[in-house]
Amino acid sequence: MMSSTESAALRTIFLTQWFDPEPGAIRGLPLARWLTRHAHDVRVLTGVPNYPGGRVYPGYRMRLWQREVMDGVPVLRVPLFPSHGNSAVGRVTNYTSFALSAATLGTALVGRGDVAYVYHPPATIGLPAMVLELLRGMPFIYHIADMWPESVVESGMLGSAAVRRIVHGLLSVWCRAVYRRAKAVTVLSPGFKRLLVERGVPGEKIHVIYNWTDEAMFRPLRRDERLAAELGFTGRFNIVYAGNLGPLQGLDTVIRAAAKVRHLPTIQLVIAGAGQQEAELRGLARSLGAGNVLFLGRRPYHEMPLISALADVHLVHLRDLPFFRATIPSKTQVALACARPVLMAVNGDAADIVRKAEAGLTCQPDDESSLADAMAALAETSRSELEAMGQRGRRFYLDEMSLDIGGRQMDRLLREVAGAPPAS
Repeated sequence: MMSSTESAALRTIFLTQWFDPEPGAIRGLPLARWLTRHAHDVRVLTGVPNYPGGRVYPGYRMRLWQREVMDGVPVLRVPLFPSHGNSAVGRVTNYTSFALSAATLGTALVGRGDVAYVYHPPATIGLPAMVLELLRGMPFIYHIADMWPESVVESGMLGSAAVRRIVHGLLSVWCRAVYRRAKAVTVLSPGFKRLLVERGVPGEKIHVIYNWTDEAMFRPLRRDERLAAELGFTGRFNIVYAGNLGPLQGLDTVIRAAAKVRHLPTIQLVIAGAGQQEAELRGLARSLGAGNVLFLGRRPYHEMPLISALADVHLVHLRDLPFFRATIPSKTQVALACARPVLMAVNGDAADIVRKAEAGLTCQPDDESSLADAMAALAETSRSELEAMGQRGRRFYLDEMSLDIGGRQMDRLLREVAGAPPAS
């Protein structure tokens, strides 16, 4: 471990199953680059990119290991079983195969480090984290971006109630063991901290560091009128949902809400994304006669900032499950960073942020009438007030949630855990 008198860069190991170029890895390359610019020698241990389609990305293939350098950051990739479908067996094999590869090949090849930053999910990432600690004496910070076992048990993949109870119990035991070994735990919301304290994790060990977004991509942009016409946005008040179309998002409620306001001709619900419920949701829209729902399917990642700029409102919706009241979906940061108003249909911390920032409206999740009323209210809001909501949200993001804010918090914590002096 680095002594208090050493001035060399802090050797920081990033341990994460998912990393760039996989989407959503906001605590991946952006944070690694930031830390590298602030006196960290960052090394990444990750898997072969295959998320979200469960297929190996072009330019990669399954090898015992593969090294590359991304924006000056060395990346070591180890093999895994590529899968991200509806099969519980496939998911378990995906998670455990990476954990085993990372705990054996990865820990042997990644090199020495002063401290490890470990990104969860999945909870199986705790295995290589503990191997690094035990064999290399490397303390680790455990970042929780998704609360297990709840998100697994509620995913709909586990079948009977008996199976869900067994999985819940086993994962709870495992997660508590990993939390005990971690020198510090970081979470993305105050609600996550409350949940962990209830589970016996000491409060002083838990640090709230809000997520940021990909700031190079998601920022205020001019409307692309050609793209608006091409996609079918022109002349409509576009409420855009962008993301996964899965069981936890509760998008059947969103489509039913859109059907309730189809008599208001300007309102259009735009759904950009794909997922296991896409066919079912398209069928629901047809059966309800909801011609004001536009499905775009999965769009190229580089196009999403342009679609964001076309949105009159960004919609965030999750099912009304207790553990979701402690989360802040990443769509929140995207909307705020892009200076777009937010319609937040998630209770708890996420709704608190929108109200505190005065960046949009909140409504009840899983409640089609509440959501329909909010859609109508936003459609009747003046353009100047909508723009003001977006600007207030952007200011909140820059002051509370940006990469620079989070990077400074993470830098201080990594140095504290490693026993290194603060950066000059």
